[in-house]
Order: sequence, then structure tokens, then C-alpha cells
Amino acid sequence: MVDKVTWQKAGRVTEPGRYMFRFGWLTVTADDLKVWEQFPEAVFTLVRKPDAGPDSDEYHLGLFELPTTPSPNNG
Repeated sequence: MVDKVTWQKAGRVTEPGRYMFRFGWLTVTADDLKVWEQFPEAVFTLVRKPDAGPDSDEYHLGLFELPTTPSPNNG
């Protein structure tokens, strides 16, 4: 089961909507896209839609993480 998704794994979608992926249906909102546009490397947690049953394949994007990069060495 996939529990995290990047913009690249989501096919770099550019419009809000409901998309079919190998793990099921993913609803992407305009706010989700704003995060990916500002932070293309952000990784979102997949969240099963609360109104969906336990066997549902309907997801939305939850919390996101930004990758940590080592700070440049100035010395």
C-alpha cells in the first residue's frame, strides 16, 4: 500500500480534480496544487476519505512534509 505521494508520482497534475492511480482514486484540491507549485518536492500523506468504506480506494492528500537538505558548508 502506498501511503505517501509526491507530485512526480501523481503525474505532476496541474488541475484540481479526481484522478485514477495504481493505488486508487485521488482527489487533488487547488490548495494541494499550491503546495506542490511552491514546494515541488513536498511529500503528502495519503488519507482514505472518511465517508468511504474500509475497502474503498478513494483518497485525498493530508499533511505534507518538505524534504530536508543539508545546509551548505560555508567554511
